[in-house]
Amino acid sequence: MNLPRSRPAMDAAQLYEYPSHLREAVAGMPDAPGVYIFHGAEGDLPLYIGKSIRLRSRVLSHLRTPDEARMLRQTQRISHIRTTGEIGALLLEAQLIKQQHPLFNQKLRRQRQLCSLRVQGAAVEVVYSKDINFATETDLYGLYASRHSALEALRQLADDQRLCYGALGLEKLAQGRGCFRAQLHQCAGVCRGDETPQAHQQRLCAALEVLRIACWPYAGAVGLVERYGQEQQIHLIHHWHYLGSVSDVAQVGRLHQVAPGFDADGYKILCRPLLSGGCEVIPLP
Repeated sequence: MNLPRSRPAMDAAQLYEYPSHLREAVAGMPDAPGVYIFHGAEGDLPLYIGKSIRLRSRVLSHLRTPDEARMLRQTQRISHIRTTGEIGALLLEAQLIKQQHPLFNQKLRRQRQLCSLRVQGAAVEVVYSKDINFATETDLYGLYASRHSALEALRQLADDQRLCYGALGLEKLAQGRGCFRAQLHQCAGVCRGDETPQAHQQRLCAALEVLRIACWPYAGAVGLVERYGQEQQIHLIHHWHYLGSVSDVAQVGRLHQVAPGFDADGYKILCRPLLSGGCEVIPLP
């Protein structure tokens, strides 16, 4: 039997040597905040989009693993877009990944059916961002990529807090009987009268509180200001959605100022800096 010849192993020094055709782009890259793009051959296809507060150092670090080295060997050129800070880099990276679908950003570019949890009476239901605006709807808890992951999170919370699956709507209860988990002391027993429904509801709401989604705290769009030396950027934000950046307030009018919907990436990036008061925010006309 003739076995196929195996490929000769690539020398380690060659594997971790920065490709010569990319060195000029890296040498001219600033060590400042921004987004970088590795472009492939076919149609200038983006292979990977990343961000850093120190662009050149970050791009040079992409030889840490064999997978990164292989990606660089497929890269034909590297481009970058400067920002004036980390928040701008994070927002632009997330926006470009959603727009351009780079090959090696599979996790971030995955289309998600965004879900959350909402208390409905004694039970908890799964709601979807396509049906309600998560930026303005009150009493929503957690952001999940699917109904399955939302229900798994609810089950985990119930296990941690000894809440009843039946009371939460996760399983049906037999008439006049407690749930199986109550027999195992994994449920505090609201289903068989060991705990009042009011006490169960209070424990549920207290456990969910740490997952509460913050509503958009402004009447409309705002500008988040970042500076780097003498440079300034104003990031236009509405309903946690990043709408673009300008260098001066007078330029805001050329950007669309109404968010197309709730954006989970924008929420995760912006929630802490906006709510903590740790960044400069200006009202927009």
